[in-house]
Amino acid sequence: MLTIVLAIVLALAPTVGAASDATCNVPGKKANLNFTLRDVNGKPVRLSQYRGRVVLLNFWATWCGPCRVEIPWLIDLYREHRERGLVVLGVSVDAEVPRVKPFARQLKINYPVLIGAGRDDVSAAFGPFRGFPTSVLVARDGTICVRHIGIATKAQLQREITALL
Repeated sequence: MLTIVLAIVLALAPTVGAASDATCNVPGKKANLNFTLRDVNGKPVRLSQYRGRVVLLNFWATWCGPCRVEIPWLIDLYREHRERGLVVLGVSVDAEVPRVKPFARQLKINYPVLIGAGRDDVSAAFGPFRGFPTSVLVARDGTICVRHIGIATKAQLQREITALL
């Protein structure tokens, strides 16, 4: 019985806030984009360079089954909306960093993949992380509009992104 209740709670709990029309339901929290993370090639990437765009930060790991399901949806959404101002940033939380680059290549990830392992400052800004994947959707004005803990459906992400673009 407890297992069934837990499954129902987890199924209903992935969305902390949701974009409806062009508004945000997470009241007024601004995203801290003052971080520089390394990408899978070791190149520094400043999150602040994406100010003024709709940013989807997706925190994931190579060992995460739901992440493997969600990543192809993010690839499609980025391909479909990047010309309109969407940026998808995959932030790997893997402790074993050498696994990330081959994994990203295998899945043909078309958006920047950043290394977030050991970055407590980033975790503090966008966490706490109670599960993976965790996605944070930031509006053009820098407001955190949506926070998904666990997998979000492609249709749900599509609606939220479209509302912010």
